[in-house]
Amino acid sequence: MNRVTQDFAISEFLAFKLGEEEYGIDILRVQEIRSFERPTRMANAPEHILGVVNLRGVIVPVVDMRIKFQLNPVNYDSFTVVIVLNIGSRVVGMVVDGVSDVITLSPEQLRPVPELSSAIGSDHLLAIGSLENRMLILIDIEKLMSSADLGLVSSLVH
Repeated sequence: MNRVTQDFAISEFLAFKLGEEEYGIDILRVQEIRSFERPTRMANAPEHILGVVNLRGVIVPVVDMRIKFQLNPVNYDSFTVVIVLNIGSRVVGMVVDGVSDVITLSPEQLRPVPELSSAIGSDHLLAIGSLENRMLILIDIEKLMSSADLGLVSSLVH
């Protein structure tokens, strides 16, 4: 089933970088963008879950997507940010190499995702957004953050 031909309800995406690639997620899932600060490490957490931060009284797990997707090297610099997401009833932080802008895409600018073996399963990808000289890999952030292999609680979306 080709998701691009379905009614595409999402039209505004937050564009961010992971390594050399540019990705996009539904802007309505973004609560805020914060500068990176080292989270408190949790015992026995997977390597890509850096730990937790206290965000105005809410304990938020922080996932480094660069580690999860095996992108090397993983540097923490002045461009590194945490995108704070609202996924279902949960709040999750996602570390990325930087954010660029909010992009509005029309259905004509969306292309199907080719069937490739990649760090992100194709069932977690919505489409490829194409505008001028940029291509955005559009992620179904709810599905990705609630997937069992990410190691967060399986009930994020419930």
